[in-house]
Amino acid sequence: MSQSSSYQRPPVGGILGGYIRFMDVVSLGAAFLAGILLALGVLSVVHMVFVRYVMGESTVWQTEFTTFAIAASMLLAAAYVLKTGGHVAVTVLPDALHGLPKRLMRLSASLVGLAFCLALTFGCWYYFYEAWAFEWTTGTIWNPPLWVPVLPVAVGASLLSLQYLAEILRAEL
Repeated sequence: MSQSSSYQRPPVGGILGGYIRFMDVVSLGAAFLAGILLALGVLSVVHMVFVRYVMGESTVWQTEFTTFAIAASMLLAAAYVLKTGGHVAVTVLPDALHGLPKRLMRLSASLVGLAFCLALTFGCWYYFYEAWAFEWTTGTIWNPPLWVPVLPVAVGASLLSLQYLAEILRAEL
């Protein structure tokens, strides 16, 4: 919900303004962590290629680690992408509207997005709980506990939901 004009509203004070600023900082920190995970995923691929094709040995953990690191990276960065307006959006209709209809359309779209993110968050945390409680593993040769790669996905979905709420408050205050 970025503003398309160059006008920026003054910072909101009080508890709600504090929440918005807090979520902005948390989202930035999560994006930084996501960048580190993405870099580790790339390094893992480089290591895998080196081990397989230069040393002629097999690899065990690299493919799975890369998948987990990049998936975690995407969801951990999602809140920052929402905050900065970097998501893909089709804005033909909202751009044609003005005033109250435009605000109502943006608010309704944000509420639908928030509802989806809350459902995703619930599902992710439930999956995390099952993986933790039942001691699930990936079932591969490396066989790490499944809760390890599920945790950043659940945290990322939670941050995305919280950032959606911050963006709704930012637009409406």
